[in-house]
Amino acid sequence: MIATTPAPPYYAVIFSSLRTEGDQGYSQAANRMLELARGQPGFLGVESAREDGLGITVSYWESEAAILAWKQQTEHSQVREQGRASWYSAFHTRVCKVERAYSFER
Repeated sequence: MIATTPAPPYYAVIFSSLRTEGDQGYSQAANRMLELARGQPGFLGVESAREDGLGITVSYWESEAAILAWKQQTEHSQVREQGRASWYSAFHTRVCKVERAYSFER
């Protein structure tokens, strides 16, 4: 689904990752992180796609402070370490300020 976001400005966190083989509890943890993020103050929405081991998840936030609070959330920090240890062969996180946004719907 395409996330519904407010008028800019707001922030996007782009998480691009390459997975290791096997699930190893990844799916359950990913679902839990989505549940937790939805409850975080300042969370606006998320979009995610994965194909052939490459995943791209974009989460949207009201502010940089909201992003930092999410990064420091205890359970999220623990799962992030599990990702480094087991689920990802590589990942990149990019934080962007959305200044303009355009859309089309049929």
